Amino acid sequence: MALIIGSHVSFSKNGQLLNSVKEALDYGSNTFMFYTGAPQNTNRCDIDDSNTILADNLMKENGIDKDNVIVHAPYIINLANDSKPESYDFAINFLKQELDRCEKLGIKNMVLHPGSHVGLGEKTGLNNIVNALKIILNKKRYTNILIETMAGKGSELGKNMDEIKYIIDNVNSDNLGVCLDTCHLSDSGVDMKDFDLYLDEFDKKIGLDKIKCIHINDSMNKIGTHKDRHANIGFGEIGFDTLISIIYNERLKNVPKILETPYITKDDNSKERLYAPYKEEIDMIRKKEFNSNMINDIRNNHNIN
Repeated sequence: MALIIGSHVSFSKNGQLLNSVKEALDYGSNTFMFYTGAPQNTNRCDIDDSNTILADNLMKENGIDKDNVIVHAPYIINLANDSKPESYDFAINFLKQELDRCEKLGIKNMVLHPGSHVGLGEKTGLNNIVNALKIILNKKRYTNILIETMAGKGSELGKNMDEIKYIIDNVNSDNLGVCLDTCHLSDSGVDMKDFDLYLDEFDKKIGLDKIKCIHINDSMNKIGTHKDRHANIGFGEIGFDTLISIIYNERLKNVPKILETPYITKDDNSKERLYAPYKEEIDMIRKKEFNSNMINDIRNNHNIN
């Protein structure tokens, strides 16, 4: 089976899924991931079915299997903290609405950050996540929720395999899976050079069939620093060869790989985002050849001084 590779793309109010597909094709992708609205707020536009139909046709014409397309839930959802019952209930109800939007769009998998306990303690936080997901997944859904592996920044949960296992075992739903994130795994303390050992343990404790998506990111941080700062492919501490071995791991060949790498900025000290390097990174991944000059080449080609 061919490599299933793509990146995060936009979902605009007007073009919606159609524009997302067009952007993915511009990057040379055969899958993609998007938010159905801004990740930092709850403002949502109505789904335009006509754009969805056009998007579906464009995907079929270009060999994109819609089952491999991913939605990412907004960051503002925190299922781990119930200290304000009204906020906790709102998060549950809003996530239900996001699932409804995914189902209307025909998307099978939605990635979710499990949440932060914010002082309540890990056990309480994990039980809050379990309780919320039981409510949300109390009936069979078309769209699955994929718990993302987290770096462990602050009071984040889902930072190790045992926490992920606890959530999955206690929710006990066929609609619950896992999204691995290479940067988060490394930052949480997993040695990515021994990734097959991680997969062995994951298969024993949870089951490889639960892995439905992989976020492919390098990391700006040393292993185990719990900081969650993504780097471009090959320009971080994980390294190109290690990421390639993960991307092309035979046990994960049917799993969509999604890039969430940083935009190229004017220079190393600038925060001004000027160019998404997904096309160039996907090209490197397909060729399995690292271009150490990629960032400088992009800056020069775009007349960034």
